[in-house]
Amino acid sequence: MELKNASAGTLESGDIFIQIAPTEGQGLDICLDSTVAYQFGTQIRKVITETLQELGIENAEVKATDKGALDCTIRARVTAAAVRATGKDVWK
Repeated sequence: MELKNASAGTLESGDIFIQIAPTEGQGLDICLDSTVAYQFGTQIRKVITETLQELGIENAEVKATDKGALDCTIRARVTAAAVRATGKDVWK
């Protein structure tokens, strides 16, 4: 799937800032910056990975700056960034 650079979210408390970029490698490369990564890093990466795979994105570089976002917020921000990166509207 063709990708371009895109982002969604903010750096406000309770939110997550997601940046998606094309990669020449295979798979998803997720770089997570979070103050709660020790407790919830595995779950945050899982939500990001599952959301992208559901949207058909298998290869991408993802930078996530988390400020304590809940799973539903993570999923929403990843979806918004993916829509912007692919041009594919998933809300129709």
